[in-house]
Amino acid sequence: MNGFDERFLTRNGLAARQLAVLLLNHERDTRLPRVRDFAEELGCGNGTVQAALRLLEESGAIETAARGHLGTFLVRSERSILWRLSGLGTLLAAMPLPYSRRYEGLATGLRTAFEKAGTPFAITFMRGAGARTTALLEGKVDLVVLSRFAADRLIEEHPVELVADLGPATYVGAHGLLLREGASLDAPGLRVAVDPTSEDQRMLAERAFAGRTDIEWVESSYMQLRDLFAQNLADATVWNLDEVQGRIGMGGEVLPLGDEVTRDLSLRNSSAAIIGRTEGAKALSAVRDAVDLSTVTSLQAEVLRGERVPSY
Repeated sequence: MNGFDERFLTRNGLAARQLAVLLLNHERDTRLPRVRDFAEELGCGNGTVQAALRLLEESGAIETAARGHLGTFLVRSERSILWRLSGLGTLLAAMPLPYSRRYEGLATGLRTAFEKAGTPFAITFMRGAGARTTALLEGKVDLVVLSRFAADRLIEEHPVELVADLGPATYVGAHGLLLREGASLDAPGLRVAVDPTSEDQRMLAERAFAGRTDIEWVESSYMQLRDLFAQNLADATVWNLDEVQGRIGMGGEVLPLGDEVTRDLSLRNSSAAIIGRTEGAKALSAVRDAVDLSTVTSLQAEVLRGERVPSY
């Protein structure tokens, strides 16, 4: 359908588009639900469902076969056609700014995996998990990429749900404690840089310096760290090492994070998660079933090793 097929503007056509969404979640060579089950889910008659299935077959989206008492099976499906007919459109995902090879690899892997799944996909880049989440809740984007730690907190507080967890070291490689040259962690009134737009970084910094009441918090982004340290305006911070390596160009130390709880937080922060609005559950289910996560992580690793040029 190119937008001109009037058959899909009829009652049967509307049912066909709704069925296309449902069929995105069905594997080939699997038995389809009964017509009356489809009719109950869509709130229409059996005849409408039968007509809708015929429309989908005529459009080339699916091929079915009746196998007697075993029921009707989905012999073949074209995900790209089903997605187009479903009206779900292009999925827009909000990601962090691609300032590291890890994020460039993640964007490359996601784009390729969605293309292989026959799902139109685009990426917009936004700094700060808070800004990306606001865009999701306001319906400006369909998916958001952030750390699993931030995702878990958002799922508790908002009508969003987890679409995928890509595993450790897919969001960041590691966090470390950065100490300015000449500064001492034991010095009273230690000035610690914290990024107000990053829930992850703020929580890690708070945990790393838990129990200290003398800390002076200095708001900063990674782009300001070099100047803050050089001008003696901040002494330390906890930061994503992917962001600062090769960018700060300063003396000082990178120290490991502290206790077991902090390391656990750091591990969850290192995993990339994808979330979407709960109200789009059918589309999210289709995404889960279609996207091969191993493709994402494999291509990301190739970009990190310098074996693939980022493409997103």
